[in-house]
Amino acid sequence: MGLAQVCRAAKPFDMQIFFLTVVTMVAFAANSILTRMALEGGYIDPAGFALLRVGAGAVVLSGLVALRGGALPLFRRNRIAGALSLALYMIGFSLAYLTLDAGLGALILFGVVQITMFTQSALTGASPSKRQMGGAAVAFAGLILVLWPSGGGGTDPVGAALMVLAGLGWAIYSIVGRSAGDPLAATSANFVLCFPLMLLLPMFSGPSFSGMGVALAALCGGVTSGLGYALWYIVLRQIDGGTAAVAQLSVPIIAILGGVVLLGEAVSLTLIIATALVLGGIAWALSAKSAPAGRK
Repeated sequence: MGLAQVCRAAKPFDMQIFFLTVVTMVAFAANSILTRMALEGGYIDPAGFALLRVGAGAVVLSGLVALRGGALPLFRRNRIAGALSLALYMIGFSLAYLTLDAGLGALILFGVVQITMFTQSALTGASPSKRQMGGAAVAFAGLILVLWPSGGGGTDPVGAALMVLAGLGWAIYSIVGRSAGDPLAATSANFVLCFPLMLLLPMFSGPSFSGMGVALAALCGGVTSGLGYALWYIVLRQIDGGTAAVAQLSVPIIAILGGVVLLGEAVSLTLIIATALVLGGIAWALSAKSAPAGRK
């Protein structure tokens, strides 16, 4: 399913929503590329990058809420869970990219997030159909292939484990955020509350900053994260949840291509096969309908 087909959920077809969807998916992939660029180049340490990314995101998102005339809901239900899960994502994401390529990291992150959210939905909602279970199994097999020590093409196990934690953090963050009446304001508040947690990291790691590192972290936090999330909320108002999930299938592909072009990363046969399994399995599962409770 292409992006044009994805965006046909907004009826009639809306070229503006299609364009915003493309820009948003590129922004999500750019988070991986910018993080890898900053850390692999030694421009900044992971703790400093996470700190500046969250800080820049908090400033941009809070500014958007202020321009809209709203207030930050700092003391609402699920706010602690939102801030802690965001911190887990940010820390795991930054540390993982010390050793993982941009595309591989995005694939692990994306696969873990989708599988976790699918599992949570299956456990709390309608019973999954055989097609959904089969698709999830195929996607999980793809993750096992790329994470398996003897078959992952040299995948660093520590980096992979950290990205799995990041994926779990983002999945929890997304699940908690489903109940937010105002997603933009809730995300802004989560970024603001997450920032003090990030301040603790440089105290233990001995922060190392450079002008380029600060610029890349600010770009990642303020633009591809902050503005990217804001654009995504606009898109989500126009398309359904299943369509939104399918649209995100493009993120690992964009990250892989960006890593090859901008960072000179290699693409192994294992990564290609794993990508096909993960994305194909998720697409197959998402295209199926859930069975009523008690029926398979």
